[in-house]
Amino acid sequence: MMNFSDSQGLEFSAFHGAQECDQASAFGGDFDFGHSCFTHYGCPSDMSDGTGRGRGRPSARVSSTASRIPRCAQSPRQTPPVAHSPRPNYSFRPIFHERSNHEDDQVLTQQLWKLARKSGTLNLSNKALARVPERLYDINEADAESKAANLEQLTIKEEDAWWNQVPLNNLDLSSNTLTHISPKIENLQSLTVLTLHDNALVELPSEIGKLEKLMRLNVSHNKLSQLPRSIYSLPELRHLNISYNEFNEIDPDISDLHMLEFLDGGHNNIQSLPGGIGFLVRLTALLLPYNHIKELPPDLVNMRSLQKIDLMQNDLTSLPEDMGLLRKLECLYLQHNDILELPEFEGNETLSELHASNNFIKTIPKAMCSNLPHLKILDLRDNKITELPDELCLLRNLNRLDVSNNTISVLPNTLSSLAHLISLQVEGNPIKTIRRDILQCGTARILKTLHERALAKAKEEGGGSDSASTLPGISVTRLRGGQSDAADMPGNFPDRYKLRHTRTLAVNLEELTQVPDQVFQIARDEGVHVVDFARNQLSTLPNGLQLMHDLVSELVLSNNLIGYVPQFISQFTRISYLNLSNNLLNDLPNEFGVLNSLRELNIANNRFQFIPNCVYELQGLEILIASENHIKTLNVSGLQSMPRLSTLDLRNNDIDTVPPTLGNLTNITHLELIGNPFRQPRHQILMKGTDAIMSYLRDRIPT
Repeated sequence: MMNFSDSQGLEFSAFHGAQECDQASAFGGDFDFGHSCFTHYGCPSDMSDGTGRGRGRPSARVSSTASRIPRCAQSPRQTPPVAHSPRPNYSFRPIFHERSNHEDDQVLTQQLWKLARKSGTLNLSNKALARVPERLYDINEADAESKAANLEQLTIKEEDAWWNQVPLNNLDLSSNTLTHISPKIENLQSLTVLTLHDNALVELPSEIGKLEKLMRLNVSHNKLSQLPRSIYSLPELRHLNISYNEFNEIDPDISDLHMLEFLDGGHNNIQSLPGGIGFLVRLTALLLPYNHIKELPPDLVNMRSLQKIDLMQNDLTSLPEDMGLLRKLECLYLQHNDILELPEFEGNETLSELHASNNFIKTIPKAMCSNLPHLKILDLRDNKITELPDELCLLRNLNRLDVSNNTISVLPNTLSSLAHLISLQVEGNPIKTIRRDILQCGTARILKTLHERALAKAKEEGGGSDSASTLPGISVTRLRGGQSDAADMPGNFPDRYKLRHTRTLAVNLEELTQVPDQVFQIARDEGVHVVDFARNQLSTLPNGLQLMHDLVSELVLSNNLIGYVPQFISQFTRISYLNLSNNLLNDLPNEFGVLNSLRELNIANNRFQFIPNCVYELQGLEILIASENHIKTLNVSGLQSMPRLSTLDLRNNDIDTVPPTLGNLTNITHLELIGNPFRQPRHQILMKGTDAIMSYLRDRIPT
């Protein structure tokens, strides 16, 4: 019969030992793993210590268990009690607590310290810093260890020697909780980049003005309402970002930053711009969205280097009439203002994007259409426009036109002559001349309808379909007939005045199979440098094009039936833009590689199975668009030989493998690979953008 008294004693002993452990833990004490209730069996309820003895009275069960072990068997090894270091007591330390100076100082580890002294770059972003580690300000000074070391010791550990150390030039303290910066920042005289965005700064020390080598300063996403005057005396400052702060005005002293190239003051409460801002003659980007600016100063147009102006979400009612003085302007953002009318933009020939939606614009100036030959995007949605002028057809390079949510009732037939228009948005207008089902079919169907109506209207007027298609600057009837007799040529073939005024020879949507040489001779005489024969039926480049080999800077031959490119293409030594997309090409001549002036090449939607080797010889190429082909492999070594390549578009090809070494091409800032059959990188990574793709590839380069 089982001895219940012994069993009860054993249970009481086990409970008593476990209770001692629980009490020690409950009162914040440390677990003692050498306690008798923890044996080599790892079970507190088993009180056997391996010798058959327990803390309670021996029970029959324990005895019988011990008797089963053979005498010749080695007794279980007893682990001697180990002296454990006291475990930290977290019961009295809250998760959210005020950060101490000691914790901030510990962030700057010795490893980071040495790395910064070797590379000149220190990244302390997203470290929850409430204060900059104090010894950071002495990073350019030799530490005590280096001073105490003799020459022999430094030679043995040469990487830590003072002669191999680089002064700190890039400091990133972003995404912390900093409320102030110590005046000791003046000790970092070698800084060229200082990043302080996403903190809680309410002011900056005037000592920042002593960083005479500083070129980039980013203090966005803080609580600043002004900058110290000393900052405006920085002689090398080129990039200044003060967006997402609490500025009410921009200090007039900003005009003293003569080297400034980039200014971002968006998302503040700025009411007006200082009059002297026009002295920033090197400024290329002026970004002031989401403010309350009501008027632009007259001297704004003196900033002749401006390429991008962003003034969306302000209170503007008008623009300076002499906007044309900004001859390098490429992008203008004016959405969500109170603008009543647009200027004529005479002189802004380089403007490629005009965004003016959500205003109160009633008309589109006719002169504006002839003054913007390179405009690609025109966004005028949500305005008060009642009519579209026929002169819109002069916007030869227009890709996107958005006039939705206006009061337009008629679409001009001349829109059908815009050969590069791929997006026409007209919803939200009371259009009655085109059926709703046609409008719902999209851009291609609308343009086809307008083109058919233009032909029918011209036929009714007695000119026939050919003469009906006469476009500004050239007689299509003569082109189709191919007549080359100068005596039979009318005086308006082509219109010399328009060629001289626009410097553009453009004939589109006319089913041309050849072009007379006289057309190019007249264009040469008038100084034409842009040639556009898109959307025709040319099988190759017209021979007469050779007459303009030293003038042409832009050549557009997209949407034709071109199957080969002749060797005389190598004579075009001034060409910077070439569009051969939507043709039948599968190769390019070897002579193509001598076009060192070429900056952008578009060979999309052809029949290429590989990128021709001659393309890799284009040392000046910056943009290569080769999407919608049958390219199977990537020649990374060839791409490496193109030092200026920044945009590479290889969407919708047959690439099955992406070499990891592609990630080493740091000059590529825009990479498109979607629509290929490779498995890695995955689609999720491709959707994150170029930086994520390149980082993924670099991580997979074998070491």
